[in-house]
Amino acid sequence: MENTDTARKIAEYLLETGAVRLRPEQPFKWSSGWNSPIYCDNRVTLSHPAIRTYIKKALAQAIKSNFPDADVIAGVATAGIAQGALVADELGLPFIYVRPEPKSHGMGNQIEGHLKPGQKVVMLEDLISTGGSSLKAAKAVQAAGSEVMGMAAIFTYGFGKATENFEASGIPLITLSNYSILAEVAAEKGYIKTEAFESLKSWREAPEVWGV
Repeated sequence: MENTDTARKIAEYLLETGAVRLRPEQPFKWSSGWNSPIYCDNRVTLSHPAIRTYIKKALAQAIKSNFPDADVIAGVATAGIAQGALVADELGLPFIYVRPEPKSHGMGNQIEGHLKPGQKVVMLEDLISTGGSSLKAAKAVQAAGSEVMGMAAIFTYGFGKATENFEASGIPLITLSNYSILAEVAAEKGYIKTEAFESLKSWREAPEVWGV
């Protein structure tokens, strides 16, 4: 459950920096083939020190509140690496990162850094869509003999599929902000016209058929 004040502030920052772009009248095309009124790249916030620090501290606080026994922070490659390293430093915890697949050369590592069996790990992502790639990284950590306490992320689209996937995996998900709150803030702050708000809501309810 997001803290509402934090969720709104994060949404404002994502819009302010252009990390999130809303274009309901000229949709983006996702690799899945879906038409989308939103494009999100939270790595943009890393270029803004004050905002980067706010997000780092908010993620760190969320982890301390929800997973106080964490031993290690694991960034999900690639977008979760920088955020994860910042948060691990803030918490004074070891940091590792997890690739989608083991390397095809060298040591063939999928997990980079020192991870001991039995350690309690919190995974860190920048963005959650369906959760598939994030949970794949979590399984690699579990296969290494460690416990995945949960997944923390800056933003989620709030798709039902993601909720189902995380529930099925038994891995709790916490996020700082979400699509519904961002759409509300965008309308209030004039990033979108009032009439576009309904279009944004309808995409969230049925993204696979929106704009078709």
